[in-house]
Amino acid sequence: MIEWLFVPAAYLIGSVSSAIIICRLMGLPDPREQGSGNPGATNVMRIGGKKAAAATLSGDLLKGLIPVYAAHLLGMPAGLLAATGLAAFIGHLYPIFFGFKGGKGVATTIGVLFGFSWVLGLAFVATWLLMYKVGKISSLSALTAAVLAPAYAWFIVGNPMLVVAVALMTVVLLWRHKSNIQRLLAGEEKTIKS
Repeated sequence: MIEWLFVPAAYLIGSVSSAIIICRLMGLPDPREQGSGNPGATNVMRIGGKKAAAATLSGDLLKGLIPVYAAHLLGMPAGLLAATGLAAFIGHLYPIFFGFKGGKGVATTIGVLFGFSWVLGLAFVATWLLMYKVGKISSLSALTAAVLAPAYAWFIVGNPMLVVAVALMTVVLLWRHKSNIQRLLAGEEKTIKS
């Protein structure tokens, strides 16, 4: 069925690395070779500043939002919405265009959540902002929001397939942040200067 083209299309959209493209356009070093080595907005902020980070964050968020929201507008069933969101997320983590070395997936997850429900997306962002205001640690903010996201999905969206998709993204986010978790436990995780 033609609607299942959304899944491979979402993976390809997710595979477009905003961090690498923005850094190239702005004449910055490859984020995979600088700082933490992660092609994501936090690392781009460290090597290129707030404007580069904002552009990266926006790109990563949109590539999660656009395919899911398009499927939503076309009235696709929840199972296909879930698969489309997961495909965009996996594309970001393992981008076919950039040697399958992608980011950790937080911004793309936010985009997917907004595609599922704008209230769900706002709940994640609000949790992130609250935690960041308290501790100024990006990874802790993201991990806290991610851990709470399946519960938010259950109460806000309620559809089991979408809840499972959110839970799967949470598990992968925790795994992708395992080095951050180790540093947090050791009290060595870096803060981000305002």
